[in-house]
Amino acid sequence: MATHKVTVTLCAAVAVSVLSFAAGVYSVGRIGGWPKLGFEGASTQANAQTASPSASRAGLVPSVDLNDKQLASVKVETVGEHLFPVEKVAVGSIDFNEDMTVQVFTPYQGKIIELFAKVGDEVTKGQTLFTIDSPDLLTADSALIAATGVLDLTSRSLARLKTLYETRAVSQRDLEQAISDQQTAEGALRAARDAVRIFGKTDAEVNKIVTERMADPTLVVRSPISGRVTTRNAAPGLFVQPGNGPAPYSVADISKMWMLANVPESDISAFHLAQEVKVSLLAYPGKVFEGRTSTIGSMVDPNTHRMLVRSEVDDPNHELRSGMFATFVIRTGEPVRSLAVPLDGVVREGDGTMTAWVTADRRRFTRRTIQVGMQRDGLRQILEGLQPGELVATDGAVFLSNMLVIGQTGG
Repeated sequence: MATHKVTVTLCAAVAVSVLSFAAGVYSVGRIGGWPKLGFEGASTQANAQTASPSASRAGLVPSVDLNDKQLASVKVETVGEHLFPVEKVAVGSIDFNEDMTVQVFTPYQGKIIELFAKVGDEVTKGQTLFTIDSPDLLTADSALIAATGVLDLTSRSLARLKTLYETRAVSQRDLEQAISDQQTAEGALRAARDAVRIFGKTDAEVNKIVTERMADPTLVVRSPISGRVTTRNAAPGLFVQPGNGPAPYSVADISKMWMLANVPESDISAFHLAQEVKVSLLAYPGKVFEGRTSTIGSMVDPNTHRMLVRSEVDDPNHELRSGMFATFVIRTGEPVRSLAVPLDGVVREGDGTMTAWVTADRRRFTRRTIQVGMQRDGLRQILEGLQPGELVATDGAVFLSNMLVIGQTGG
């Protein structure tokens, strides 16, 4: 559209006339492509608020008239109500659930033989992480083999003495001693089998040692939980001992992750345990993870004046990673119903005030200062300045503000 210069010429007599009639309307326009610009009497617009120093002094409200061609580029919608949730927004990061993170140590000392998992691998409960050559297991295996040999010997001796006793070749005392020795050997074998089972050997593996009379000093260390391997400090040939850090492996349960947010001190009273939390991440645009607050910090950082709020976030598909940057929206109250207009219907003026363009006949638009609140679903909450059912310009609102500025400056 070609630019036409709008010139406003005021003489002293006309200005006095305008100020004398509160209900009168002074407008000036020029035939052409630009809308008519003017100031309506404040008494005819009960809810209108002035938007410029000159209009405020004169008690007048800025308005713009559009022709049919210009009206095609302006969309008018009705001021309605919308449900706005009461929420607090903070930024933070994702972390592993340390309450469900396990350091996996070897139960007995020995040298690492082989590794079966690396950092980032997802493992199940009971899955082998690494094996070690354990001298303690070798000792237990040897004791089991010896106990098996003793039981075999005492069993054969008892069978022979029973045969001799039937022919009165041995005394009853000798038979009873053989029975006692055989029972003692059976007890020793059971104890030896249990000692080997403590090292994690199955019944089948124990039976194999007994049958083959061959010790197996390989100790298998399994994951105690299902999760993801977060650290690995193991290497083949490394000598490890129970409880000596660092642990060869660390495994974290990743079905629930932590989200850590530092919230301003001024918002502390709004946070409580078990509040609903929605998490958005740059890595997954448009996807929302849900959770609940689990821990409210007990102290405020004296340097930043912020407090830690920790939540547990459900991650059934194991998509979250520790250290991810995230935005946290925490529901702190019941939703409120309030007036709302589309985002395009709110204009931020040069002095920082927020305005909307109101119309009654869909041709003349009057600028009105408003107060806004939350933003949700493409709508802006209106706290003051508009009434339900009023018509406001949405698409084209910025165009109307620009036209008014050009008309006032004579540009």
